[in-house]
Amino acid sequence: MSAVMNGLSLHGGIIPYGATFLMFSEYARNALRMAALMKIRNLFVFTHDSIGLGEDGPTHQPVEQAATLRYIPNMDVWRPCDTVESTVAWARAIERMDGPSILIFSRQNLPFQKRDAAAIKLIDKGGYILSEAAGGKPQAIIIATGAEVGLAMLTQKALAENGVHVRVVSMPCTNLFDRQDSAYKDSVLPKGIGRVAVEAGVTDYWRKYVGLEGAVVGMDTFGESAPANDLFKHFGFTVERVVAEVDALLPE
Repeated sequence: MSAVMNGLSLHGGIIPYGATFLMFSEYARNALRMAALMKIRNLFVFTHDSIGLGEDGPTHQPVEQAATLRYIPNMDVWRPCDTVESTVAWARAIERMDGPSILIFSRQNLPFQKRDAAAIKLIDKGGYILSEAAGGKPQAIIIATGAEVGLAMLTQKALAENGVHVRVVSMPCTNLFDRQDSAYKDSVLPKGIGRVAVEAGVTDYWRKYVGLEGAVVGMDTFGESAPANDLFKHFGFTVERVVAEVDALLPE
């Protein structure tokens, strides 16, 4: 399918898109890499993006796929958290003339996140402040993508009830965020503030954002076969876990 999309794009006249499970990107890897190398405008859509897939088990549950796709040169990888980010991602992918884009979606339903007009405009930068800490002075920063943004927002609320105020950064496209100027990136992720990244995938990828002193709530094992909610609890994707990681970063 992905190779056929490449051929259609090279022929011209259309913007090809195709969709399958994220796990099956492994079978499409050569075609994906060639699309990026040839700088053609393809829209590769991948669904069922994590252990949230559920009972199909670890053979069908992506762990390292999102991270490795982000490493392909000239590939923009989007993992939106709701309909608004999905709309921006789709528009950006169609407008992009110098390379392919990947859009990664969850299986499970995700909550809509409220934003003002200014925040919506910043989605196009790949990463932005979704919810600011009280008073605009964060004691820590939680970075999340896709389905885990909802968890980050719940954690922010739980921490606020304990007098700890954190900023939530949604980063639907790390590739785009990395291309922003230093001033913008520093405004979103200021130096000297502890950071926790939350994504249901390999943890090492997020070290470039949180540093060795930060924390990552992620997956460094294969998944298991069980209902999605049971799996998220089993692997530590809970408010209690993220709260504990934030607390561990705060000065004593």
